Amino acid sequence: MAQQPSSLHDLPTDLDHHVVLFPTRSAEDVRTQLARQPVSGPVTGLGRVRTRGIREVVILEVSCRLGEVVEELDRAILLALADGPRGVVCDLSAVREGADPGPVEVLAAAGRHVRDWPGIPVAVACPDPRVREALRAQPLGAHLIATPSLFSAVSAVLATPVLTVQRLRLAAHPTAPRAAREFVTRTLMDWRLDRVIPFAILVTSELVASSSSNAGTDIDVSVVWGRGALRLAVRDRGPALPGQRPSLLYLHGRRLTIVAGLSRAFGVLPTADGGKVVWAALDAPRLLPSQSAHLCAVERQESLILNDAHGLAELPLGPS
Repeated sequence: MAQQPSSLHDLPTDLDHHVVLFPTRSAEDVRTQLARQPVSGPVTGLGRVRTRGIREVVILEVSCRLGEVVEELDRAILLALADGPRGVVCDLSAVREGADPGPVEVLAAAGRHVRDWPGIPVAVACPDPRVREALRAQPLGAHLIATPSLFSAVSAVLATPVLTVQRLRLAAHPTAPRAAREFVTRTLMDWRLDRVIPFAILVTSELVASSSSNAGTDIDVSVVWGRGALRLAVRDRGPALPGQRPSLLYLHGRRLTIVAGLSRAFGVLPTADGGKVVWAALDAPRLLPSQSAHLCAVERQESLILNDAHGLAELPLGPS
């Protein structure tokens, strides 16, 4: 039996002619769905980026020159990521001509979404080997999965680990930050991520307080863990002006300082309904039970000292 690759970046470029990474029956099911699934309405622009879904994988189809649509494609990726899909595939199968270096470099920059928003893979299906090699040559492009066909791209996405997710819906109420902190605390205790709880609840409190005060709508809090990273996200349905893009102005002053000081990455994603997702990613390796049992007082003190060094230890939690 052929040995499976140890990571996505070890996948062969001609994946269609190698071992399929999930059972054949499932593979045939995906092929059938790809052939029959109709394309939904346009996502952005004049129908130049269109979307459909297969098994919780969002497929973004491009039917014109990449240079004409690459910025719209990047925004479509953001809109897709906000819904927390299994993965995102950019289908360039209809782009027959070779792309210029400029558009390829812009497309490769989409790798920042995978780097900063851990756990949701982004793949590019492109039959042109020159484009695939150009993507891999870019530092951010290395975070993308580049394959020659739509089927191999969807296969590679479905072969990635399934993340652990917990969600909670809250009303826009002054008690929302406290309820969110309690939810995150219970979740991380269940996942044996006790060491990150003090930082996670502080970040969550600020994200929820920011969303509640700006949007005034129900909010969805999600906690996602995988690959040693914890992703905290708060989604609201606040109205936005036509064409308005969410920005980090939603996080300002003290809130921005806290979130930036405790997170390895953070940002704001637009949503298709005009709302936004405010998110932050924290490093959160899970300790083995033996390691957790031997966490000594010296380590706890060092953690407090480090927190003080960031000027955050004396800051109170957000409104309760």
